[in-house]
Amino acid sequence: MKQTQKTLALWLMIILLGMVVLHFVQQKPDTIRQVSFSEFMDAVNADNVDEVTIQNDEYHGVFKKTYQEGAAFQTMGPASSEKVLTALADHKVKTEFKPAEDQSFWQHLLISWLPLILLFGLFFFSMRQIQAGGGKAMSFGRSKARLLVQNEKKVTFEDVAGIDEARDELEEIIAFLKDPKRFTRLGGRIPKGVLLMGSPGTGKTLLARAIAGEANAPFFSISGSDFVEMFVGVGAARVRDLFEQGKRNAPCIIFIDEIDAVGRHRGAGLGGGHDEREQTLNQLLVEMDGFESNEGVIIIAATNRPDVLDPALLRPGRFDRRIIVPRPDVRGREGILKIHARKLALAPNVDFKVIARGTPGFSGADLANVVNEAALLAARIGKTQVGMHDMELAKDKVLMGSERRSLMITDDEKKNTAYHEAGHAMVAKLIPGTDPIHKVTIIPRGQALGVTQQLPTDDRFTQNRGYCENTIAMLMGGRCAEELIFDQPTTGAGNDIERATELARKMVCEWGMSEKMGPLTYGKKEEMLFLGKELAQHKDYSESTANMIDEEVKRIVMDNYKRAKDLLASRLDTLHAIAKALLDRESLDTGEIETLMQGGTLPPLPAVTEPKSKSAAKEADVASADAPATHPGHA
Repeated sequence: MKQTQKTLALWLMIILLGMVVLHFVQQKPDTIRQVSFSEFMDAVNADNVDEVTIQNDEYHGVFKKTYQEGAAFQTMGPASSEKVLTALADHKVKTEFKPAEDQSFWQHLLISWLPLILLFGLFFFSMRQIQAGGGKAMSFGRSKARLLVQNEKKVTFEDVAGIDEARDELEEIIAFLKDPKRFTRLGGRIPKGVLLMGSPGTGKTLLARAIAGEANAPFFSISGSDFVEMFVGVGAARVRDLFEQGKRNAPCIIFIDEIDAVGRHRGAGLGGGHDEREQTLNQLLVEMDGFESNEGVIIIAATNRPDVLDPALLRPGRFDRRIIVPRPDVRGREGILKIHARKLALAPNVDFKVIARGTPGFSGADLANVVNEAALLAARIGKTQVGMHDMELAKDKVLMGSERRSLMITDDEKKNTAYHEAGHAMVAKLIPGTDPIHKVTIIPRGQALGVTQQLPTDDRFTQNRGYCENTIAMLMGGRCAEELIFDQPTTGAGNDIERATELARKMVCEWGMSEKMGPLTYGKKEEMLFLGKELAQHKDYSESTANMIDEEVKRIVMDNYKRAKDLLASRLDTLHAIAKALLDRESLDTGEIETLMQGGTLPPLPAVTEPKSKSAAKEADVASADAPATHPGHA
């Protein structure tokens, strides 16, 4: 309603201003000559006046064209004088009488003061617009925080899964807003600030939206970058205005997303000049826990870079509670998949437990992308339901990229890739304690020409030395198979060698898994404060120690390389069988690999009939699977 009134007032002001401008434009130019009354009478007696209009004591007339080119004139004289009227009649001057105008007070006010009133009103309206918040061109004086309306589409805690501990702590905030006495009766106080920390896509902003949906209290949302503008002092002014709005609406919640944009460590700027961001941070520190109290105003902030935040911002009294929003575990991933799949028409064969097991390390945003890609893949080929096959294809696409079946690969390269992936799969099967093989394929996907995928039974949060060495041996299995069969390596094992070397170096330098080097850490990570606190490796050991580290890294890699090569050499027949099956079928699942490892044979491939339509061709069953631990053999 207020916006409609503002719009109507603006249009009314524009119309009135246009009428005034039109009035002045339509007025005749000021070419009327002012003459004395005696000069007027001389012109009348000389027959030089053409016509005269008498209005009270004003005489308006026009000279004849032979006299002053017929110019108009004006003079003041006696009203209705007989002498003047006689002279005009004698000289045959066309005379007209006009009654005197009775100009009212309002007409005089309209003509005299309306332009000034309109100009003042336009100036006042412009200044109000400048001071107003929102998206106006010059709205730099007010906060850009958006107050969430209660009737908007809500997100509740039922839409949040996989981060139960974080959700429980935030539910306590909601409970305080609904019943403050429950928490303050024993003398405690609610936290003034809550900092949500976690990797991108883990659900920090989603948690804030759920709080807004659950709390029956005003909820202000703003981004950290909204405080900083090109004008000096604007950030601090917006912080003040934001907290003033919060005080007026207390108890309320203020959510600042990506607070690292304004809360970075002070003194990190090069050159030592004035930093607008630091002034904004100073004002934020004062407002959160300064001289004035902000009772009932709860600050919730989110960031994925807590390491760069200023220590003064993190102290108790400002952000009392820090909540880690981690990547979900296998049960959390299953719950997230179910939430995002609510709106999908799912086939009965969809098993979210398998998808959750196959996506370790995925964030909530990654899982939402998997579900969305599955729906798009199913819709693309005209399906009425999203099946397990679509889910697995979508997971592979998100993890590694789309299949590249159009890539032209020579028979020699294809054969080399088949033996490479067969080597990975055999070593993983022959070494106990490794994650089960889920699928092996030589279909190019993303940057890899072939992929060996493992499906962990559980999430791993720690790794022992045996598991690390087994992983190195499996990574080297592809290279060993190439050397055993073709007697020369290829560049396809480049990624495997890089990952194996990196893992071995971490075992020696970070995890103390080398008996020769002992349980020591080599290389210190130092924070480059003036470059945004990026991490850099600092060499804090001697050259002789560096040589010993290199020798130990090489020993670990070569020992496991030899172990993998010996395992493959002892069962070359099985290696040939798996590689041949891959060349024939392009993909093998865990059951088929197990059959070949036990010396069995696979059933013949079904006869492929030409599909009647493009849609039917796309719906043909193609081997696919999920992939948590992927080993692109040929990148």
